[in-house]
Amino acid sequence: MAYSSYSSLSRAQLTFEYLHTNSTTHEFLFGALAELVDNSRDANATRIDIYTEKRPELRGGFMLCFLDDGIGMDPNEATHVIQFGKSSKRSPESTQIGQYGNGLKSGSMRIGKDFILFTKKGDTLTCLFLSRTFHEEEGLDEVIVPLPSWDLKTKQPLTSDPEKYGIETELIYKYSPFKTEQQLMEQFDKIESSSGTLVIIYNLKLMDNREPELDVETDHQDILMAGTPVEGVKPERRSFRAYAAVLYIDPRMRIFIQGHKVRTKRLSCCLYKPRVYKYSSTRFKTRAEQEVKKADHLAKIAEDKAREAESKSLSFEAKLIHDVSKDSRAILRKVQDAAMMLRRDADMKKRILEAKQKALKEPKELNFIFGVNIEQRELDGMFVYNCSRLIKMYEKTGPQLEGGMACGGVVGVVDVPYLVLEPTHNKQDFADAKEYRHLLKSMGEHLAQYWKDTNIAQKGIVKFWDEFGYLSASWSAPPSSEARYKRRRAMEIPITIQCDKCLKWRTLPFQMDAVDKRYPDSWVCLMNPDGTQDRCDAPEKKQNLPCGILKKDKLTSEDKQKELAEKIKQQQEKLEALQKTTTIKSAADVKKLPLEVSMKPSTESSSQATRSSERSVTRPRSPPLPAHLKTTQSVTPSRAPSARATSQRPTRTPATPPQPPKVEPTRSRAAAKPSPAAAKPASKSAAKTPPPSRGSRTPAKASSAKAAAGQQRKRIMEQEDSEEEEDEEEEEEEEVDSQDSEDSEEEPQTKKSKMATAAGNRGKVIEKAPPPKRGKLDEVNTNSQPERKGLSTPIRQTAAHVAKSKPPEKAPQQEPENDPKNAQKDKGLLVEVRVNKEWYTGKVISVETNKQSVRWKVKFDYVPRSTPKDRWVFKGSDDVRLMRPPSPICQTPDTQQETERGPAPMEPDTTQPGTSREVTDSLVTMLRTMLRYFFPPAFRIPKDDVNSMTAEELVAFPLKEYFHQYESGLQSLCNSYQSRADARAKAVEEKSNSAEVRLKQADEKLQKLRTNIVALLQKVQEDIDINTDDELDAYIEDLLTKGD
Repeated sequence: MAYSSYSSLSRAQLTFEYLHTNSTTHEFLFGALAELVDNSRDANATRIDIYTEKRPELRGGFMLCFLDDGIGMDPNEATHVIQFGKSSKRSPESTQIGQYGNGLKSGSMRIGKDFILFTKKGDTLTCLFLSRTFHEEEGLDEVIVPLPSWDLKTKQPLTSDPEKYGIETELIYKYSPFKTEQQLMEQFDKIESSSGTLVIIYNLKLMDNREPELDVETDHQDILMAGTPVEGVKPERRSFRAYAAVLYIDPRMRIFIQGHKVRTKRLSCCLYKPRVYKYSSTRFKTRAEQEVKKADHLAKIAEDKAREAESKSLSFEAKLIHDVSKDSRAILRKVQDAAMMLRRDADMKKRILEAKQKALKEPKELNFIFGVNIEQRELDGMFVYNCSRLIKMYEKTGPQLEGGMACGGVVGVVDVPYLVLEPTHNKQDFADAKEYRHLLKSMGEHLAQYWKDTNIAQKGIVKFWDEFGYLSASWSAPPSSEARYKRRRAMEIPITIQCDKCLKWRTLPFQMDAVDKRYPDSWVCLMNPDGTQDRCDAPEKKQNLPCGILKKDKLTSEDKQKELAEKIKQQQEKLEALQKTTTIKSAADVKKLPLEVSMKPSTESSSQATRSSERSVTRPRSPPLPAHLKTTQSVTPSRAPSARATSQRPTRTPATPPQPPKVEPTRSRAAAKPSPAAAKPASKSAAKTPPPSRGSRTPAKASSAKAAAGQQRKRIMEQEDSEEEEDEEEEEEEEVDSQDSEDSEEEPQTKKSKMATAAGNRGKVIEKAPPPKRGKLDEVNTNSQPERKGLSTPIRQTAAHVAKSKPPEKAPQQEPENDPKNAQKDKGLLVEVRVNKEWYTGKVISVETNKQSVRWKVKFDYVPRSTPKDRWVFKGSDDVRLMRPPSPICQTPDTQQETERGPAPMEPDTTQPGTSREVTDSLVTMLRTMLRYFFPPAFRIPKDDVNSMTAEELVAFPLKEYFHQYESGLQSLCNSYQSRADARAKAVEEKSNSAEVRLKQADEKLQKLRTNIVALLQKVQEDIDINTDDELDAYIEDLLTKGD
């Protein structure tokens, strides 16, 4: 169908409002500025100047200018600028950034309302004017773009329509900042090179406060994002200089902002221990499939045209078979040639289709580069480039998403071609989000492998960062500015700088005086101290990166079976929980629910948690005691508060020895310290009493035991007198047996813990209390010893029995721990909470109580970033335990008051025969040895007096002053070592500097000697031609060889 037949059909039109709509794709303002920088790079520019000119009469107060020395545009090429969506750069194999033919229009309209473009190429000058102000003032709906041009030499207009030229220039003079032809020509004169382009954007967009979005006043060498705070924002999000420095993965074009050169970076050269990982995948098919469809469509069209031409050629040949005239043969040859050309075109497009179909099945290969940013460790994440242009930055993936210190400070870099991933129009994201997520996931796996390969975690993450000056606990704190740390960082990352003349990158050798050195903007290869790279004609050295390999852990068949069994078990547990769930069908069912619903899925697990918390209230648990102290627990009841009762009741049988008790501390200080009335072990008759049921252990059911307390008391008093002596003999035998068995199974306690226990016991000996009397009911111990003959578990007497048998002043009744008044006393307790199989210290800041349990809110002292700063825990659960009780000096007011309110510990009966005196003497001896070993010099108490001090004098020993003076002496000793080390380092540095000076002088002498040798050789032999030092050395070596 002929094209003329379409003339009556409707056509799509581009309205003026589309200029604003198109600009809204740029949410990130620096992305709009980068669009104009991309155009200069695609134009093969070697330099671009981005600067501002003050114009108070314009909105915003200044104009933003982009001047480059690229290839420029002639009048015909300039018309492509005003054609939205048309680009001559678009091809599958293209490495240019622009692909959509939209960047200049969308980017400039995002920055301001109007822009004017001046370009020079060959002998022509062209001006393009696109103004929203002009359209608004004139009330136009269609987009009109004046496009005059001039001759470069004569400055005369190049037009065949003077009237059109006059209208175009008149509009430019009226609505642009340049009011005369002379002012226009002055803008062309700014393009000093033989070709280039100047884009000027004015009438800038403003914020709500009527200030421009770009801040050029705060820093006169930069363009900042107005209203962006310094803290908490990545520098590339605030400073266009910082963003332009990392805009390209391999920068060649020099970028100047406000007349000052941008220190562009090749990120792989700015990292510590960089490593590259080869990655290939067949997952990225979206863009390749689009290219295959396009090639298939073009191949079909070309095939149809070729067949039609061949059919036409055959029919024409059959028609002229009897016509042998010259004209007929010429026409036939022309038709046959056309058919042959179309066939060749169809075959070529068919081969292109086959090549793209083959490439679709082939895996796409990418290079992942990882390294540690030791200059600013908080700036970490993945930098994803597309055709060397930055698309996404600081993307967290893999272990970095967990928020811990693992992989912290690591930067990843990858350059993705168009055939793998296609960017969006604003070049701030990728069109296929699913494939981009797959890319990040793959980078996360390789990131974890890189972290293993560097062995940073094995050596210690904190120690690693300390070496580079990161001494603060805050992750975002900058590194130390001390000279030694600066040298350490400079030694690991050599300086890479670009030559201003040849645009090649050079790596400078490390020099002590180069730390914090400011290099000039016009640095050239001649300034390179490396003799092999001090000429522009020397080839650029490629970065030699070690190659890593992703090592995937292969699961054995047993591991797979275990993993499958674990998954099946989890699904079964979920199914059972769902089966036990009660369906609520009416309001009556809601009333039947308990007041407090547990977070656990099944009621069975909730009841188990409640029972465990109830057991912890009546039976405190604590870490195991040292073996030699366990034997004295029944003999010296006053030490029970410091050596708490164990959480399990071990049974003794002839076949198996007792297992070490489970280490679980108590939840409150009151539960950890039994009353003096319950300090002595129970008698033999009490041990034979059957143990109470599980329900009788709870405070709520303690009143039911009071009815049987009277009968039990009577029976106990009758048997107590007759069996007292037998009980003492069995007690001593029990202590010997338990000491032997526990010594063989439990680890010995360290000296430090022994001294702490001894100190706690000594402090309680001083507080005098009436000695206990044997054979009374108040001697029934709530935490009784195991049964003497191993036949059954020992009885545990509750506080209610003691309350009925003795007056309140001697055995105060124990109140339930979930009582609100008692529970609030737990505030301020220092505890440890298990989170992810790790124990963290903290403090109880809030308490909640109900009929079944008590909950603590613990605020942690320090936890990783992935862990909350506080957590609710059940009092008495396995995930919380009390810390060691603090000394009286460092106790908080709450704990001091609690100690005052608690019963006074009783003085042990040292007249009874036993091993307590021996243990005390051994502890005193150990304390004396420790004091003598760490004795600080010039202490006010002589060192020899320690040997003669009694136990009471050792208790009163000024340990705080002792250790303070010891730490002071140790600090002064360390300072002296540090000063000596600094002095040695300074001497070595001075020696190194002098050696460098001598080496430089020797190099100068050698160079002068080589110059004289060349001059001498040229006098002897005039036709000699020696240009480099290598040629001279080779020539002299050749002369010596010939002489031999």
